Amino acid sequence: MINIWLDLPFAGVFAVLIVFYTVTAVAIVWVSFGPLLGERVRRFEGVVGPFFGSVGILFALLTGFLAGDIADRNRQAARAVQVEAGELRNIYALSVASASDMHDIRTAWSAYVQAAIKDDWPAMAHGEQAASANAAYDALLREVSEPKIATESGAAVHAALMSATVRMGTARSDRLAVAADRTSTLKWEIVLLLGVMTQIAVGVVHLTKRNPQIAALVVFSVAAVIALGLIGLQERPFAGEVRIQPTALQEVAKMQLQPGG
Repeated sequence: MINIWLDLPFAGVFAVLIVFYTVTAVAIVWVSFGPLLGERVRRFEGVVGPFFGSVGILFALLTGFLAGDIADRNRQAARAVQVEAGELRNIYALSVASASDMHDIRTAWSAYVQAAIKDDWPAMAHGEQAASANAAYDALLREVSEPKIATESGAAVHAALMSATVRMGTARSDRLAVAADRTSTLKWEIVLLLGVMTQIAVGVVHLTKRNPQIAALVVFSVAAVIALGLIGLQERPFAGEVRIQPTALQEVAKMQLQPGG
């Protein structure tokens, strides 16, 4: 359920949070002042305000930890894309500057870049990878691994091409790993549950009158929806409304259109 919610568009993420915390807040008010359980629940009247603070601090800490994990994952994803683009530039530049003809390498290079942009990115939105991009990378690696390159262009050029290609493949593996990561589900469940527990704490502190309880619940619930919604929009680095675009790879693809490409 958490994964389904996080995969929703902007409006869907906030709508689910609004409905969820509205239902729990209404339930708390009904239990506190309703005809069925209100009288019994109000026997606990007198709980002091600092009690709410202790639960609220736990909620804030875990929300902060979750936001930090998500921000770190997004930085890793952005870094992997930039490294991949940089190594692709190195491969192309070396193939053009070399004395020998490396047309086959540039053809395989172009096929990989197009597969990464057109196939890998849509697949990563679902935590998957494109078979066409895998095949294109294998083809590029085979071309770069040709022993004749060392003979025609020198061992240094061949070693540089091999190193750049391997680093590019490693960067791609890193972004695929980030895209497929779904380990935050339990953390989200804990944070959402602590949000409900904080609502309950607010309700327990305000058992004297209904209106102050409603006001306190509304203020906290709105704050929780805004914070968790904005964090949730960044949970998927390559999916959702806030995502990393293949702009760096698209810029690399333009190298073939430049003079001498």
